Amino acid sequence: MVVRRRKKSRKMRGSRTHGYGRVGQHRGAGQRGGRGKSGRHKHLWTYIVKYEPDYFGKHGFTRYFRLVKELSAINVGELDEIAERLAKEGKAEFKDDKIVIDVTKLGYEKVLGKGKVTRPLIVKAIEFSEKAAEKIINAGGEVIKIGETSEGS
Repeated sequence: MVVRRRKKSRKMRGSRTHGYGRVGQHRGAGQRGGRGKSGRHKHLWTYIVKYEPDYFGKHGFTRYFRLVKELSAINVGELDEIAERLAKEGKAEFKDDKIVIDVTKLGYEKVLGKGKVTRPLIVKAIEFSEKAAEKIINAGGEVIKIGETSEGS
């Protein structure tokens, strides 16, 4: 197709409607029966019936989950690495040659089992994973769940 040199509108000057028939036929959204999805329950109903039969009405249901807050956690290996430093800073204390660490004071709630435990630690937390508790107890430490009695020696 060849590009026009002169616009058609130049040719149509003086014609009032520029080839669109009655005055106002090429204005606004009247040509397309409204803007967007308007008229789907009225004059565009046949389109809905043919192409989008499920457009109106309710379909299925939405499941709402109660959001469960995840506990902020720290690994036993990390606790083992920072235990000495915590004791020096006064965030942990010594008791019978064991370092007592209250994880909640550090901003954590749960202790997870990644890493190695090389020294006996007494760890206080709201929750422990099974591996974390096992590693702490095997290293000669204690696991104390806050709000419960101690589990192991």
